[in-house]
Amino acid sequence: MSWWEFWKARGEKADFVASFLELAKTSIPGIRAIDQLNFTVLDTETTGLNPAEDFILSFGAVKISQMTIQVSTAVEWYPVSPKNGKATAAIHGLLESKTPVQIADFVPNLLSYLGSSILVGHHLGFDLEMLLKTCKPFGLEDFPNPCIDTMNLAIRLEHGPNADRHQIKSEEYGLDSLCDRYGITKDDRHTAAGDAFLTAQLLLKLLVVAKKKGIKDFASLSKPW
Repeated sequence: MSWWEFWKARGEKADFVASFLELAKTSIPGIRAIDQLNFTVLDTETTGLNPAEDFILSFGAVKISQMTIQVSTAVEWYPVSPKNGKATAAIHGLLESKTPVQIADFVPNLLSYLGSSILVGHHLGFDLEMLLKTCKPFGLEDFPNPCIDTMNLAIRLEHGPNADRHQIKSEEYGLDSLCDRYGITKDDRHTAAGDAFLTAQLLLKLLVVAKKKGIKDFASLSKPW
């Protein structure tokens, strides 16, 4: 029986999932200043863009605390995938995992790494959907962490909280365009770790703008954009 079938058949949460969810019960005080928040900035490279049919080839992430990227925390993992990356290899260069990590090891390591931090990504919803697909067989139904999508944050800061998305050119809010606009050198683009690091730099730039606009604590930062 595979890891997937085993946990699905049990119909219960793995112990590490229960521990992860218990940790998330401690909420972040709304008055906590932005520079005291802890973020985990993440990215995935996948076999395609259909969560129902595709799988994660690599996961990259880095942590931010006290408005500083903690380079020593950076990770890049290659979970075992039942599908190769041929369809998307032109983007990320991955046909298959370089140093494959078994899913039974990847998921507990992932949840331990994320902890109760604020999750950040560019088009974060897709990454979380792919990660959740990987975690669900172990009993995780959703990520309870607060989340920030840097695309949405950039739109909110540049156009206001009531911006009409239909009037905004989506190509101007891709990661490449925003890096150009905010003076971020695009090194190691289209690798999970590289894109996570670029997104972390972008987040810090956006948080500086946010503070100038009066968004100075978790409550104001986490308001719907």
